[in-house]
Amino acid sequence: MDERIIIIGVGEAGIRAALTLRQQGCRTPITLFGDEPHAPYERPPLSKAGGGEPVAIGDLVAMERVELRLGERVEHIDRAHRQLVTRHGERLPYRQLLLATGARARRLVLPGLAADAALTLRTLDDARRIFARVAPGKRVVIVGGGFVGLELAAALIGKGARVSLLESQPRLLQRAVPAELARIVEEEHRARGVALYLGAGIARAEPRGEGARLTLNDGRELEAELLVAGIGAEPNTQLAAGAGLALDNGIAVDAELRTSDPAIFAAGDCCSFPHALYRQQRLRLESWRCAREQGETAALNMLGGRHAYAPAPWFWSDQFDLGLQIVGLPHLAGRTLCRELGERARLLFHLDQDGRLLAASGIGPGNAVAKDIKLAERLINLRARPDPALLADPGVRLKQLLSATTEEAA
Repeated sequence: MDERIIIIGVGEAGIRAALTLRQQGCRTPITLFGDEPHAPYERPPLSKAGGGEPVAIGDLVAMERVELRLGERVEHIDRAHRQLVTRHGERLPYRQLLLATGARARRLVLPGLAADAALTLRTLDDARRIFARVAPGKRVVIVGGGFVGLELAAALIGKGARVSLLESQPRLLQRAVPAELARIVEEEHRARGVALYLGAGIARAEPRGEGARLTLNDGRELEAELLVAGIGAEPNTQLAAGAGLALDNGIAVDAELRTSDPAIFAAGDCCSFPHALYRQQRLRLESWRCAREQGETAALNMLGGRHAYAPAPWFWSDQFDLGLQIVGLPHLAGRTLCRELGERARLLFHLDQDGRLLAASGIGPGNAVAKDIKLAERLINLRARPDPALLADPGVRLKQLLSATTEEAA
């Protein structure tokens, strides 16, 4: 039996897993497969950095017995023989396997337009294609009012483009962000020159050079010299499905990130897992920190650990000069309390019916809410039930509530 550990995927989860294995003293040979030809890089900066030089993840080159196979695709997992089959027909045996295959951008399909007429933003090459076509005054239409679409809109406005953004829902960030914070984001984008079309559907699309003419459901027309879709992502489960692994909104894993095959783990955007903070509800999180932490947790468990992944989810987004942060899952809460921190700054606390703090969300210039979100995260992980009146009072520091909760727990 070959003692090799194989990791499929060289994003945050895959690279952090490899680094953790070595940091824990594991000397087993490690092979990593990545579809892209580029050295491992961070994805969050892609919507902000203008497709420039990528930010590298870790340093695997200096590590012994680590093989990085870039631009090489794995076609099949032969679980019966514990082997991988590459697209060139090569068979590689493994002792353990980590699937860190991530997610792919959902394509925008519009009758009348080619399948690739709308660009997407998921990879370094995607970012370079988009920003290479941007120039001052160029008319860009972005479809999708989520994090990616809004961050890209901010970046393109900074390049001098004329940006219109379409969102089919009645407000921005419908699925991810409380309405009060989304309203501040909307106001900021409008003030910066982004033309927002909310509750807007596309009735018709006609090709125009490299772009398109879009007719909205209400009859308005938009000329897009560049059309970009930011309408979500789909987990890459093809390998897992072909191998007969259990699926459930992604590759189904247990709390320790094992798949239905005990020799195979999964981590990051590609997998769903039961979360202890939320009554074992199965979640799939598209989050940089989740991918990082799950890669580390999977590595520890591949070495014999029994670590359940259960921290509160954390998300962030930069919207022009505003920093938006969310910890936990606000949509599961039954009650929300608000701290007014200024004209463009809010801090929200989201409680369940029993008064337990489930989530916190905030927005403000720069890192205005970062410290409070971090303290709220600790309260959430402690399953704290703070006094609602104190939570809503800007004069009460969260550090005081955390100290009181810690003392009670002791």
